Amino acid sequence: MKERIILGIDPGTTLMGYGVIEVVNKKPLLLTMGIIDLKKIDDHYLKLSKIFERVIGLIESFKPDELAIEAPFFGKNVQSMLKLGRAQGVAIAAALSRQIPIFEYAPRKIKMAITGNGNASKEQVAQMLKQELRFDEIPADLDATDGLAAALCHFYQNKPQNDGKNYNSWKDFMNQNPGRVK
Repeated sequence: MKERIILGIDPGTTLMGYGVIEVVNKKPLLLTMGIIDLKKIDDHYLKLSKIFERVIGLIESFKPDELAIEAPFFGKNVQSMLKLGRAQGVAIAAALSRQIPIFEYAPRKIKMAITGNGNASKEQVAQMLKQELRFDEIPADLDATDGLAAALCHFYQNKPQNDGKNYNSWKDFMNQNPGRVK
């Protein structure tokens, strides 16, 4: 598998989380994570413009090979879902304008890939990311780790599942991977 850079995005119109990882020697390394804070912008269309500009800025800074983005989930508030879908669409359009392939993942799939539990909390996801990517502090805003989770989920979906090893059972896996099971 070639070395590559993955930009992950957790879309939002108030806070948009992002994370960037680089795959080196088949291992993910954290390059950066953060948020795009849109709280002070009242105009929805201005927020969308800012999302586009900031995503283009991330693309120009990190030169990602792929974009992994969280899909909007169906909520009760149709207006909120519509705004979230627009934010996601603008981030996707920014990546498409630079010919970057897009990969979309449902929130449950991302949580499952990171924690093994599709109903995991944001805090549980952040803690697993901290362990896996070995960073010192969990950010105050967990939208940043949600964006990072999208990137790592994409990495997990596109790597050899067993690194050439064969397992006959869960016990066999645990015996061959003592450092991965706690």
